[in-house]
This record gives sequence, C-alpha cells and structure tokens, in this order.
Amino acid sequence: MSVIKANDPKLRSWVDVPAESDFPIQNLPFGVFRTEAQLPRVGVAIGDKVLDLKALHILGYLENLPFTLDDFLCDNLNRMMRHGKQATRDLRNRVSKLLSSDMPDLRDRDHHVRQVLVSQHEVQMLLPVKVGDYTDFYSSMDHARNVGMMFRDPEKALLPNWKHLPVGYHGRASSIVVSGTPVHRPLGQTNASDDSMPSFGPSRQVDFELEVAFITYDGKALGERISTSQADDFIFGLVLFNDWSARDIQRWEYVPLGPFLSKNFGSVVSPWVVTLDALEPFRVSGPLQDPPVLPYLRYDGNKHINIDLEVAIRPEGAAETVVSRSNYRHMYWNMNQQLAHHTVNGCNIRCGDIMASGTISGPTEGSFGSMLEIAWKGTRPVPMSDGSSRAFIQDNDTVILRGRTSNSGIQIGFGACEGMILPALGEGA
Repeated sequence: MSVIKANDPKLRSWVDVPAESDFPIQNLPFGVFRTEAQLPRVGVAIGDKVLDLKALHILGYLENLPFTLDDFLCDNLNRMMRHGKQATRDLRNRVSKLLSSDMPDLRDRDHHVRQVLVSQHEVQMLLPVKVGDYTDFYSSMDHARNVGMMFRDPEKALLPNWKHLPVGYHGRASSIVVSGTPVHRPLGQTNASDDSMPSFGPSRQVDFELEVAFITYDGKALGERISTSQADDFIFGLVLFNDWSARDIQRWEYVPLGPFLSKNFGSVVSPWVVTLDALEPFRVSGPLQDPPVLPYLRYDGNKHINIDLEVAIRPEGAAETVVSRSNYRHMYWNMNQQLAHHTVNGCNIRCGDIMASGTISGPTEGSFGSMLEIAWKGTRPVPMSDGSSRAFIQDNDTVILRGRTSNSGIQIGFGACEGMILPALGEGA
C-alpha cells in the first residue's frame, strides 16, 4: 500500500475551513449529494463546502486514476468503491493535493473553482451507499454488562459466549436511512411481566443506540475468509449509526431468535463516510481480552480508534440536551475481529455492506449509549431543557449523534447524525 499523503498534519487548504469544522483537509470524507439543479453525484466534504467529483472528473483533474464519469455521476458510492482500497486511497490523495494551499492547479482557476465547489447549505445529502446487507454486533462490554444486570443475575451479567466471540445478528438493510429522515414510532406486540396475554399498539419504549458502523469493499469469494490482518483492506470507512430500538417489543419477541420488529423499523446513518485511511492517525490500543481469544480472532497492532461520541435529545421546539458522552475506544471487540468472525465460516461480504458496532457504552453513567441504560429501565428519568424529562424517546423528539477525534493539532469529525421519531401510523396507533 502507498503512503497516505492526505493525512499529513502540516497540510492546509486554500479552501476556507472554519476552526471548529469536522472537515479539514486531513479528513476529506466521501458522500452523495444533489442540488435543485443537479442529479445525484459523489462529493467530498472540505470545510463547509462540497467538492463535486463529477465536475472535477469532467475538467480533467482526475486523469491517470481508474475512475470513469459514471463512478461519480451516481446516487451511491458503490461504483467508486468497487475499484478497491488502493484506488480510493489514490483518489483521496489526489483530492488532497488539489485542495492544498501550495498547489495552484485548481486554486488559481476561478472558473473551475466555481464549477466544482458548492456550499453544504445548498445540497441535499443522500444515503451514501446502496446497502446490500447489514449486520449489527454487540461488542461493548459495558453495555452488555449493564443489560445483563438489568434482566439477569448481576453476578452472571455476561453470557458464557460473550468474551469468546463478537456476538451479532443480521439486521434489515431496507430501513436504513440517511441523517435527517424521520421514522414513525413502531407498532407491535408487547407484554408486561404481570400480563398473561400480549397487547398490540405503539411502542412506549422507543430508544436510540449510539453506534459506529463500518462500510465494506467487495470481499472474498463465498467460502473464503478474511483474517484480522487482512480486514483493513476490506473496510472503506466509518459512519455514525443510530439503531432505533423498541425495548418493550424487543423484550417480548427476542426469545429464542433475537431482535426482529423491535429493530427493523429504522436505523439512521450520518451522510459522510470518513475513510479508514483518514482515521489511521487516531488508532489506539484495545482492552486486555481475558480469557485469551481463539487464534482466528487474535490481532497485532492498534486496531481500536479514539473517537469521542456525543448524544443529544432535542424535544420539539426546545434546545437540545446532551445525555451521553462516550468513546469508540470502549469497544471490547474491534472491527478487524468483527470482520474476521463474520467471514470465518465462509460468509461473503459485498461492496456497501454495513457492519454496526452495537451500542457503545463506557464505564460511567455519563457514558452510557442508550436510554435503557441512562434512565436505567425508566427508573431515572433525564431532565430536558424545556423542563420535561425522558425515560425513553417521545414523539417529535430528535436524537443527534456526533463524533470527533483529534491528534497532533488536527481534529476531524463525522458531521451530525440526526433522526426524529414521529407518531405511530395505522391500526392501533
């Protein structure tokens, strides 16, 4: 693999980048956007602007790279990603060079600049990838322990398999939506512990789940597996991920096969995909895994990533209240282990597949990643800015996820991941 020149902390851009922007030149995340006058196309975020890769390609700035116009004049990143890790790395390096303050090729051609840069305020962001499959893991030990303490013997909070493999389940790809897309409160069956028969109606315990998801390139053929040492080559980038959950529906349905209607009514992703390459400078060591894992789950080097995470709730017409501050480094199982486990049986992954971390909770109350934990099954409601309180998410509440990381004076982020819960629709609502 080539040197990631785009990560140089000394780089500065001729494009103005506000001091608190998530998108300095060291980030350059990829997304898909459209405007009132333009069809969907691939873009790169820089400051508060979007660089139009379709226009950049037409103007000849992407010569000697393997991409065609159709790779960028597209409503998803999949075509571009199918060229593989080296190609997208070279593309990001090229974009970085063109946007660097000491590179005049694009900078000094005002008529070209006007064609390739558009304000983020003028665009509509779309779901970044065509999602073929979605897997949700359960890889935060603090979260798993909290849930186990609530619903099982606190002395046996973790199930016997939890420290031996990254637990996961196959979710529903069709209901993944981009940030800003509202989701209706789900209907379903619930059963209070003292009831003999279930009832039907809107969930009363809609919850968010603070997650980070990675998006894959095409994997290996069916029957082949990806090792922990190979996993980085099959991961394109990361997004913030809110896996909406209905806890009362989940409690009744999950035995014996796990979540179903409680999870598949909607999940929200942030629109900009921060490449794994951009996150390389923010690698950190992971926790001691005890007992030792089986050989196929062992890994070398720093495979966890230091990303500060925040969750806020904004009631309708009110200011937001931050309810959690956590960090992606709290994960027990890292991405490389998740991908290795996912494929160890020969399961094939495809370009655009999403693998979510599961709820990310830290060791303290202020770092829990779901209302189930923050309000501890509804027994500790959280005060909001408007004087109300929340045990779970109410109609017309908006939940906002944010993520940032910094090192060597460079701060990069993901932008916001926002989702609103609307009232239930249909019979029983």
